[in-house]
Amino acid sequence: MLEKGTKAPEFTVQAIKLGQDEAQEISLKDFLGKKTIVYFYPKDMTPGCSNQAQNLRDNFEILEEKGIVILGVSCDSITSHKKFVEKENLPFYLVSDSTKEIVKAYDVYGDKSFMGKLFQGIHRTTYLLDENHTIVGVIEKPKVKEHAQEILEMYKL
Repeated sequence: MLEKGTKAPEFTVQAIKLGQDEAQEISLKDFLGKKTIVYFYPKDMTPGCSNQAQNLRDNFEILEEKGIVILGVSCDSITSHKKFVEKENLPFYLVSDSTKEIVKAYDVYGDKSFMGKLFQGIHRTTYLLDENHTIVGVIEKPKVKEHAQEILEMYKL
């Protein structure tokens, strides 16, 4: 887990959001000067990940009014992200980290267990970055149906 006060690792990657037919290349540095949420989630279209995305979607205007950019990151493909974006009407970018470089750089990829089986996967984690992309907060195991409120409280907005 990266700590508060640490500079967020830079990345350039393919991403997609509602209204786009094709992915576009974005970089974290494209959002310098804005508070940025980088939230990591395990898998498109699973119940918990859908609830989290819906909560952020439903509170998108409030977050945007506060100057917050949202970037959702998973190891799913752009094709999967496009389906998820369209199904859930997501107005923020979903980033495809199929190489696992970003999840490893942010230290959110590792051992998990489910029903007694050990496997490698993404630990649901959200990093809150300031306008200079210094980490100002970390939400470990966010409450998927209350995530936007957690973000606003942590930013003290």
